[in-house]
Amino acid sequence: MQPDKLIYMANQIATFFKSQPGDDGAERIASHLRDFWDPSMRARLCELAKHDSAALDVNVRKAVELLD
Repeated sequence: MQPDKLIYMANQIATFFKSQPGDDGAERIASHLRDFWDPSMRARLCELAKHDSAALDVNVRKAVELLD
């Protein structure tokens, strides 16, 4: 999967969880990624976050830290 597509999808998840009550968005994103993303997709997102995290929502960056 293309890096731009992974970033787009991860940021969409972050946008959804911003609309939900609570301050645990990063934890919810990490949980969603564990539950619904293929391990290779998660690994690729983690790799992308290490090299170009500016394109990722802040809560996605925090979620990636929880995945590592």
